[in-house]
Amino acid sequence: MIGINLRSKLIKTFAFLLFCGSLTAIARAADPYGVWMRPSTGTQVNFYDCGGKLCGKIVAVKDQSRKSEVGTVIMIGAAPSGDNQWKGDLLNTDNGKTYAGVVTMRGPNALRLEGCVTFICQGETWSRVR
Repeated sequence: MIGINLRSKLIKTFAFLLFCGSLTAIARAADPYGVWMRPSTGTQVNFYDCGGKLCGKIVAVKDQSRKSEVGTVIMIGAAPSGDNQWKGDLLNTDNGKTYAGVVTMRGPNALRLEGCVTFICQGETWSRVR
């Protein structure tokens, strides 16, 4: 009896741990935090929590002529503005201008980043690196 009881408890504990792990994976699906790659340039940006808001900093570049951009903060203090969406200022390192930026999660490994001036927006869908 003791052996069966112990086995039953172990199975229940294991099932509970698997369930908890799946919740973490679901939560990560809408989580912009981590390193993402811009497809047009190969630039990698780490999006992180900064005081409850979203910030982003360049952590790697593909084009070595742009290596001085590593460490540049391109987004600071973006606030949640809807389901899986954050809005804040976005620096375009191509021209040095700051735009109204919108980050939208499109899935666990897809993040849409747009910069807007008045009603004109341009953007790209980035992929998760880690």
